[in-house]
Amino acid sequence: MGGGTEAFPDLGRHCQHSDCHQLDFLPFKCDGCHKVFCLEHRSYKSHECPKSDHKSRKVVVCEICSTSIEIRGEGEEEKMVLERHEKSGDCDPTKKKKPTCPVRRCKQILTFSNTSVCKTCRLTVCLKHRFPSEHACKQTSTAPAEAARGGWNDKFLAALASRNGKDCAKKGRLSSSPTTPSVKAY
Repeated sequence: MGGGTEAFPDLGRHCQHSDCHQLDFLPFKCDGCHKVFCLEHRSYKSHECPKSDHKSRKVVVCEICSTSIEIRGEGEEEKMVLERHEKSGDCDPTKKKKPTCPVRRCKQILTFSNTSVCKTCRLTVCLKHRFPSEHACKQTSTAPAEAARGGWNDKFLAALASRNGKDCAKKGRLSSSPTTPSVKAY
């Protein structure tokens, strides 16, 4: 069907929708079925375009190597794309496993922002299981023994002394002489 009026026969086109045929002076051409439509029927859904997926993009994940493969809407089948990927030599099963949380029944994938290392047992876990009570922490024998004898306190005093330039860590423990107060009272 042509378009236009008697005065301007080349102006506009008739909508090619089966129920419409409205004369539209600014028609839309469908890039799927290449027909001309009015404003009301220009979308794929409104004119039930048989080639509406020609520009669609889909991603298929390979079950062997976890590689994402893009499928364009040119009629490619998922199975054929996966078979072509497997035969290409790019499919490497060693890539498949991503690190997951080692806690029983936790399948959380460990990423940069979702990873925590336990200070007690050095186990790498997800944020949900970062506390020792959440991942059945196996405490090493050196950590409780060091805490019991006050090892952290000695390290702190030694660091403080080296910072001040004095060796107050050993003198303060061995001697019982009173120290001068750091705050003066008036």
